[in-house]
Amino acid sequence: MIWLTWRQLRAQAATVVLAVTAMAVVLALTGPRLVELARAGADEVFDRLTSTDGTLFWAGLVVVAAVPALVGAFWGAPLVARELEAGTHRLVWNQSVTRTRWLLTKLAVTTAVAALAVGALSFAVTWWSDPLDGAVGHARGSFPGVLTPVSFAMRGVAPVGYTVFAVVLGVTLGAVLRRSLTAMALTLAVYVLVQLAVPLWVRPYLVAPTTATIAISARTLDSVVADDQGGPQSITVHTTDRGDWIVANETLAADGRPAALPAWMSDCFAAAPDRFAGPIEASPINPCLERLASEGYTQRVVYQPAGNFWPVQLAETALYLAASGLLAGFCLWWTRRRLS
Repeated sequence: MIWLTWRQLRAQAATVVLAVTAMAVVLALTGPRLVELARAGADEVFDRLTSTDGTLFWAGLVVVAAVPALVGAFWGAPLVARELEAGTHRLVWNQSVTRTRWLLTKLAVTTAVAALAVGALSFAVTWWSDPLDGAVGHARGSFPGVLTPVSFAMRGVAPVGYTVFAVVLGVTLGAVLRRSLTAMALTLAVYVLVQLAVPLWVRPYLVAPTTATIAISARTLDSVVADDQGGPQSITVHTTDRGDWIVANETLAADGRPAALPAWMSDCFAAAPDRFAGPIEASPINPCLERLASEGYTQRVVYQPAGNFWPVQLAETALYLAASGLLAGFCLWWTRRRLS
């Protein structure tokens, strides 16, 4: 049964292994220069990058984000559905191979190969991107930190958990629907919905976040959100460590209660047409921020400290593996009780 499963999977596995190897070679050739740049001066890394470095950084994010979804759809969904459509599963079951052994062997071999391939890819991209994650340039450019939703899911061990979940999800939907194309499309849709929902409602609270009250100033200002008329609607600030993941940003009045920005802020900002020109220390909006702080306004920030990267990674990976186990249990029950 293991040999048969491997024969059915070997073409796809060879393609993925070749692709991962090619990308790993490119990263291995270009990565050492980034490490040397980081050693020479961490504050200068972003400003000394080439356009190729930036392209590789974003390409790594896209590839690691896409591969688990594609593996789930193109490996997992047809794994059982294809045999159910063709009726070949009955031939296997009539040759002393139980339904449980048939399903578990398929699941084990496929998830193991997929997890190893994605794990190697994630390791290579994580190593290469480490000097660039969270790098900030002197001309307002930057790369996202590893805890932000933009990068977190494409770093560390989390992609392995996503891959296992995607494969088991695809197999389960294939067993229930018995149609390969339908199962593939639904696997992609459900996986994407889960990947959107978890960062919004689950990930911020897998590990207890930190809450802090931060003074509003030119040094802590992160962004100004404008209303329909171009006036300031709200502001956000950052913590002392730019690697922290800001979950919530809320303005507080002098009494400590949530409040909107005062009406005079619109006139103050309107008087500074070039408010985002020049260095932060000499920004025309500094008087507006100083007046806001003098009136007792502060910013309450809920965030995950940068040091929580691995605890959150492990917690989320465990969550996906637990969900995969539940799906596998349901798929096994369905195969034994409902398939014929």
